[in-house]
Amino acid sequence: MKVKLSELKELTEKALSHYGYNDEESKIIMGVMLYAQIRGNNQGIVKLIGAGMPKNPEAGEIEIKRETKLSALIDGKKNPGMVIMKKAMEVCLDKAREQGFGIVGTFNTNSSTGAIGYYAKKIAEAGFIGFVFSGSPEAVCTYGSYQPIFATNPIAVSVPNETEPVVLDMATSAMSWYGLVEAKTAGKSIPNDVAYDSEGKPTTDPEKALKGALLPFDRSYKGAGLSMIVEILTGPLVSAAFATIGDTKGNWGNLVFAIDPELLVDKKEFKKNISNLIGKVKNCKRLPGVKEIFVPGEKEEKLAQERLKSGEIEIEDNLYRELKRVIDKK
Repeated sequence: MKVKLSELKELTEKALSHYGYNDEESKIIMGVMLYAQIRGNNQGIVKLIGAGMPKNPEAGEIEIKRETKLSALIDGKKNPGMVIMKKAMEVCLDKAREQGFGIVGTFNTNSSTGAIGYYAKKIAEAGFIGFVFSGSPEAVCTYGSYQPIFATNPIAVSVPNETEPVVLDMATSAMSWYGLVEAKTAGKSIPNDVAYDSEGKPTTDPEKALKGALLPFDRSYKGAGLSMIVEILTGPLVSAAFATIGDTKGNWGNLVFAIDPELLVDKKEFKKNISNLIGKVKNCKRLPGVKEIFVPGEKEEKLAQERLKSGEIEIEDNLYRELKRVIDKK
């Protein structure tokens, strides 16, 4: 069904208020969610249905536990993941502006950071190369196993450009956790090669997949290896839980770093070369039936601009009804 963006924003605000977030927190979370929703990314309002993401009653004052000119480690104190990641991004950018490089880790959160391309894009818009990694509870098996051991472990990398930044945002799993939730909500099956059930059998049932394990994104040892690296960066490196070790339900970790291209090259020349590279890629010889070649983030950005211009968005009927049900519980 089609919904006005203004209505979706209002519903999201009401749902976040229902879950106990104040105005400032709601503004941050809604910004990240709607960024995802208008880009067709399943890190949007689906997070508000079902169990949702109620504010942790134990949330305290955010604290920087370790800090240098280049780095910081933030104790999230059980605050919302999206609020903590925004704080980490801002601290990281401050250090990158001063030193040319910044790296910030976070721990002690237990709610989603949302579409991490959101933060990466902000870093690139500020003129820096951005890397963002996000951890969460175990949901993905390693190669040769069907036991969930890694998180979906998304990676986002962004590069400044003369126009729109290049933004790669991908899970290291074959499907995101909330992709399964969306499929379950819509009553749809999932592809037959993205998940196992709890007994290690391939399944197309999202409910069985939620109780089993997702596969690495490429279904091979390479994807499993990359997922393990992200597990390290968002676990041991930032004092968070990892791979079933520690409080994987309550102590999630994240990592963000920003690099000033000026450390190595002239920034204007760098951006010009990125534009030249994009032009080369988009003008590659196309296979039969391919109308256009896209670079990372481009297709999603075009969709977002179309929806912003029309003021409307298409969402699943069941998702809309479930969101309304959350609000009605208030």
